[in-house]
This record gives sequence, C-alpha cells and structure tokens, in this order.
Amino acid sequence: MTEQAKIKANGDSYEVETGSSIESFLAGLGLKLDLVVVEYNGQAHTRRQARSIRLKDGDVLEIIRIVAGG
Repeated sequence: MTEQAKIKANGDSYEVETGSSIESFLAGLGLKLDLVVVEYNGQAHTRRQARSIRLKDGDVLEIIRIVAGG
C-alpha cells in the first residue's frame, strides 16, 4: 500500500501519493505545468524547479493560471 500525503492547493484539501510530482498532481486536475505558476510552501518556483519537487504531507500549493489578455 502506498503512503498518502495530505496537501492543500488553492485552499482545497487533497490526498496524493507521497513522492508524487507537482506535474502529475496538476495533470490530475487537467492542468499543464507550462500554463501555470506554482507557489510551493510559500515560495514561487520556476517550471524547471517545480518539476523536481516531490509532494509530502502538509505541503501547500498556490496554482495561478496564466491567461493571455489584450
């Protein structure tokens, strides 16, 4: 059995497999890392940095969608 981590993303609670990537978590939400900015535990990260982060119990994410405007 895999260990589950309780995390928060944009104020909502989720359970994910401990060690999951931010990218796989976003994919489960129907989002692509290339189209969002991710704040992980209070710190903004580049896409490259975010790809290497593994989620653990108590993590907090803020996910900001990038949209084009005119």
